[in-house]
Amino acid sequence: MVWRLQADRNQLPLLLLRLLCLLPTGLPVRSVDLNRSTDNITVRQGDTAVLRCFIEDKSSKVAWLNRSGIIFAGQDKWSLDPRVELDRRSVLEYSLRIQKVDVNDEGPYTCSVQTQLHTRTSQVYLIVQVPPKISNISADITVNEGSNVTLVCIANGRPDPIITWRHLNPTARDFEGEEEYLDIQGITREQSGKYECKAANEVASADVKQVRVTVNYPPTITESKSIEAITGKQAYLRCEASAEPKPDFEWYKDDTRINSAQGLEIKSLGNRSTLVVANVTEEHYGNYTCVAANKLGVTNTSLYLYKRVIPAKPIPVAGPGTVMAENGSTRLAASIWLMALSLFCLICKC
Repeated sequence: MVWRLQADRNQLPLLLLRLLCLLPTGLPVRSVDLNRSTDNITVRQGDTAVLRCFIEDKSSKVAWLNRSGIIFAGQDKWSLDPRVELDRRSVLEYSLRIQKVDVNDEGPYTCSVQTQLHTRTSQVYLIVQVPPKISNISADITVNEGSNVTLVCIANGRPDPIITWRHLNPTARDFEGEEEYLDIQGITREQSGKYECKAANEVASADVKQVRVTVNYPPTITESKSIEAITGKQAYLRCEASAEPKPDFEWYKDDTRINSAQGLEIKSLGNRSTLVVANVTEEHYGNYTCVAANKLGVTNTSLYLYKRVIPAKPIPVAGPGTVMAENGSTRLAASIWLMALSLFCLICKC
């Protein structure tokens, strides 16, 4: 940018010379201030830029120039760009308005003012900022566990956007670094899911896109439980496995594969399979095997269907102790009655 600015300054005397040839002759020119510092104006792409310039009196001769040539000379417009116009809010203002600013508009602009006494110039450098925009991101991918994975996220903007990656799992881990490429060495099943790429600069809100990574791995049994069942009742044996892609299930009793027939029904959905025994008989008790398989592997587990024995309710029987208790109570009552009678006789005798 410094080199461009220096090059533009080198062209400025030639442009001013062309401009002065268009202005009336015979006017005294004291100096041309080419060493004046440059002001920066920062505008976001698509917004309107106003480059301010003021004259000393109504008789001043003024013009706007950029690195391409003359834009305005007095009230005459030299530029063919319809977005460019003069902004004169007062008789002494000679500002330049550029609508819907684009990156091609960035660069130095010079306001040249010629009065009866001297010529002065003021220069403005227009900086165009561009909001971040992700132009390319990896498509959703499927890999096997243990593979190396590289995700790509390319973004444009001015200034250059900062790119960050985030794994959208429950812990929402952020990856360190500001890289367009995210490398995952030896990916695990826990690292599957959505990955978010965020491109941010200070111009506008960040641009965010996501890519899904699916990690294939062989089945592992996560849940199985043996149960007790009552003869004549319904029973369920359940088996659950973790796998990607989803596993296929098979059931065996001893070494015989079970099909949905003869009172047995297999219900499989996703990672879970259930063996339903509609009416348990003596033949149904025993050892069962649940097998889960996908294209990466196979695993199994054993379950048992036990017979539940319902104990009979005890019948209360009156034993000898009960009779003794009843006889003891009778003798105690008789003794109390005799004591009361004896006491009454003694009182009467007195």
